[in-house]
Amino acid sequence: METDVLIVGAGPTGLALGVDLARRGVDALVVEQADALFPGSRGKGLQPRTMEVFHDLGVVEAIQAAGGRYPVGMVWKDGRRLGEHHLFDPAEPTEDEPYNDSCMVPQWRTQEILYARLLELGGSVAFGREAVSLEQDADGLTVTFADGGTVRARYAVAADGGRSAVRRALGVGMTGETVDPQPTLVADVRLTGIDRDNWHIWPPSETVGFFTICPLAGTEDFQVVAQFPEGAEVDTSPDGVRKTVAERTHLAPEDVTEVLWASDFRPRAALADSFRVGRVFLAGDAAHIHPPAGGQGLNTSVQDAYNLGWKLGAVLRDGADPGLLDTYEEERRRIAADMLQLTTGVHRGEVRRGKETRQLGLGYPDSSLTEETRTEPEPLRAGDRAPDGRLGGVRLFDAFKGPHWTLVAVGTGVPQVPAAVHVVCGPEQPYYGRGLFLVRPDGYIGWAGSTADGLDAYLARFNL
Repeated sequence: METDVLIVGAGPTGLALGVDLARRGVDALVVEQADALFPGSRGKGLQPRTMEVFHDLGVVEAIQAAGGRYPVGMVWKDGRRLGEHHLFDPAEPTEDEPYNDSCMVPQWRTQEILYARLLELGGSVAFGREAVSLEQDADGLTVTFADGGTVRARYAVAADGGRSAVRRALGVGMTGETVDPQPTLVADVRLTGIDRDNWHIWPPSETVGFFTICPLAGTEDFQVVAQFPEGAEVDTSPDGVRKTVAERTHLAPEDVTEVLWASDFRPRAALADSFRVGRVFLAGDAAHIHPPAGGQGLNTSVQDAYNLGWKLGAVLRDGADPGLLDTYEEERRRIAADMLQLTTGVHRGEVRRGKETRQLGLGYPDSSLTEETRTEPEPLRAGDRAPDGRLGGVRLFDAFKGPHWTLVAVGTGVPQVPAAVHVVCGPEQPYYGRGLFLVRPDGYIGWAGSTADGLDAYLARFNL
C-alpha cells in the first residue's frame, strides 16, 4: 500500500493532522496499534487557542456541545466542606478572543469528534496496526507492521504517544526529568453521594497526597485523581479504585457504581532531542511529555499537528520547496520547551492557571517564515496570532476558515494577489491597526507591511 503521509497514532494529534490533511486533499493514512480509540478522559482541558484551531477544522460546535466550563473547586476535610477554591483566573470571551476560557471535554470524546470529522472528509483509521520497523531512502520510507504488512509513504508522522515506537526506531532520545516521583492514579468512574456542581478537592496530608473528584462535562462520569507516596504500588483495578475513594473521602466503596477506565503515571517533563529525522516527524507526546497540571499537553500536541499539516500540504499539493518542512521543528520545538517549563511551574504551584495557560499569546516572531516590514508595528506584528473580529462586515475567523492563506487589508489599498489567497478588507480594525497582514493557514501572521512591497516575493516562497 502507498500513501503520501503515514500518521502513526490515532490520538488527538494524529486525528487532528488527519483532518487537516484530508481537507487539503493530501492522501494520508492514520494507523493505530489499538483496536479502538483511547477510552479515557485523561486530557480533558481544551485551551482557547486549541478551540480556535477546532473552529478552523470545523469541529468547534461539536466540541462545545459535548463539553462545558470547569466547575468551581470545593475543598473537603473530614467529610465537611471547607469552602470554594478557584483553580483558574476567570476570563470572558471578547470579540478578538471569542474562546477565552478553558473548555472541559473528556479526551475520549474529543477523539470521537475528530474521528467523525475525519470520516466526513473521506479519511479513515486502520486499527490494530502496530508499527514495528521503519526504513528510509531517498524517495520515501517503508513502515512494517506486526502482521507483516507494509506501507510505503513519502512522509511519516510519529503521533504514537510518550512511549513512541517510531521515536525509538529512529533512535531519537528524550531529555527531561521526573517532575514528581509520587505515582498518581487517574480513573473515570460513575458514583453516587456527591454533587456535580463542584470539582471536589481533598488536600494532601502527612500520610497521603492530594485527591480530587471532578464531574466530566457532558457525561455522567467523574474523573478521580489520587496521588500516592513515592514507591507505593497503585492498584488500578475496580476494587482498588473503590478502596482509594473510600479511604480518601466520606464515600463508601459501593458508592462507586462503575469504573470505566483507570491508569497510573508519574508526572514527567521531557522533550525529544529532535522533532525530525529525514522524512519522519515527531508530534504530540512522541515529541514532548507534559505533567498534566495546567492542561498543556494535548493542546500543544494538537497545535503541532496544525503547524505541520499546512506545511505538508504546501509541499505535497502546492509544490512548495520541501525545505519548508524544516520550519516545523524550528517553530514547534521552542514552543514545546516553553510549555514544558510552564506546566512544570503549574505542577509545583509556581504558576497560576490563567493567561499563560490559554496559549493565545504564543507566536512565531523569530521564525524564518516571519517577515515584518514596518518600522513601528502596532498593535500587531508579524509572527503574532491573528485575532478574531469583524472587518468589512466579515467575521475574520470565518474568513480564515479553510486551508488557504488570507490577506487582511485595513485602511489601505488591496494589492493583486494569487487566487489561492483570500482577501478581507475594510477601513478600520481595532485589533490590527492599519496595514496589510498575510495570515498563514494556521492563523498566524506570516508577513506584514504598510505597503505591498515584498509581498509577492514572500508568497513566492510557498509557490503561491
